[in-house]
Amino acid sequence: MVESHSSISPDDFWNQPPAKALKAGITTSRGKKLAVQWPTTELPAATYYVALYFQDPRTASPFSWRVFDVAVNGNDFFRGLNASAAGVMVYSSMMQLSGKTEILLTPNETSPVGPLINAGEIYQIVPLGGRTATRDVVAMEDLASSLKNLPPDWAGDPCLPQQHSWTGVECSQGSPVRVLSLDLKNHGLSGSLPDSIVHLTGMKTIYLSGNNLSGPIPDLSSMHALTAVRLDSNQFSGTINPSMEKLANLKELHLNNNNLTGKIPDGLKNKAGLDLRTEGNKFE
Repeated sequence: MVESHSSISPDDFWNQPPAKALKAGITTSRGKKLAVQWPTTELPAATYYVALYFQDPRTASPFSWRVFDVAVNGNDFFRGLNASAAGVMVYSSMMQLSGKTEILLTPNETSPVGPLINAGEIYQIVPLGGRTATRDVVAMEDLASSLKNLPPDWAGDPCLPQQHSWTGVECSQGSPVRVLSLDLKNHGLSGSLPDSIVHLTGMKTIYLSGNNLSGPIPDLSSMHALTAVRLDSNQFSGTINPSMEKLANLKELHLNNNNLTGKIPDGLKNKAGLDLRTEGNKFE
C-alpha cells in the first residue's frame, strides 16, 4: 500500500471521481505483475462503465517512469500507461463483463518500479427502454413532495429503467410509459394527496390503506381507468365528491376508518357492482 499526499482534486478529471480515489494505492515490486480481482463479487452478465485510477506518489523523471499495461479479463484495456504524479484515469463506457473480473497490470520491462492502481468505479448500463409520459412524471414528483416517510428509491423517473420503478409503483410497457398502479399500504406514510394526482389518468389501482394520510380526498372522477381505490385506515377528512360515481370501471372504494364527514353520495351507494366501505367515519 502506498499513500499520496498530492493536492489532486476531483475537478481535475472530467468525470469527477471521489476525492479518496487517488489518496492511496496498491503496488508490487519491480518487474512483477499485479493481479486484482475487482469487484470482489461476481457480476451479472451486462454492459458496464468502468473507470480505473492511477497516480504515482513519486516525482518521477523520464528515467524512472512507472509504465505498465492494463488488461481486464485477459483483454487489453490500456497499453503503455504512465502513472504520473498528476494522476491518470482510463475508462470504457461499454464493457461486457460477467462473473469474476480480474485486472492485470504488467510492468514495462524498462520500468524501475512496479505497477500501481489506486481505485476503480463500475456502473451497470441499464437501458431505459422508452420514456415515461411527462404528465405522469410531474404528477408523481408532486405526490412525492406531498408525502413523508417514502421509500428511499422515490427519486428520478418513477418507471424507468424497467424493472427498477419506484417501490410500490407499477408501470406500463408501452410508449409512452404510464403509471398504472400505486401500492404503499401500511408503509407509515404521512402527508396528503395533492390535487395533481388526478393527472395520472392511466392509473388503475390506488392502495394506500393503513397509513397516516390526512386532508381531503381529491376529486378522482377524471381518472377513468380506476378500478380500485383503497384509502381506508387513514386520517382523511372532508366530504366524498359525488362526481366519483362517474367512474364507470370502479369496483372497489374503501374509505372506512377515516374522519370523513357529510353524506355518502347516493350515486355511490346505489352503484351496481361497487364494493363500497364507509364505516368508521363521521357521516350524517
